[in-house]
Amino acid sequence: MEKKNLFGVCPYVTSQKVLTGKWSIYIMYLLAKGPIRFNELQRQMPEEMTHTTLSRQLKTLEEEGLINRIEYAQIPPKVEYSLSEIGEKFKIVLDALEIWGNEYIECMKSKKK
Repeated sequence: MEKKNLFGVCPYVTSQKVLTGKWSIYIMYLLAKGPIRFNELQRQMPEEMTHTTLSRQLKTLEEEGLINRIEYAQIPPKVEYSLSEIGEKFKIVLDALEIWGNEYIECMKSKKK
């Protein structure tokens, strides 16, 4: 039986493939607040996030068209990241994830009691 390639066909498979990476959703959340420079973004990430990992994740999100990377021609170099037009549309998903995530946290807390 031949496996189907559902990328670009199924919205769930497409979304999952585009948002691969452990930190992609959290990065999108931080960028939803507005443009941010690399170092500030790294400061807001969890401690285990390395410079290389963040750089790789940002490059992937940029390649997928979800974020913009703007490099300013100045010294010292300045690079800002922001959500792209399609990335901006992800804000409603982030809002829904926040609601569900908070409900799940409450559910976990109630099970511990």
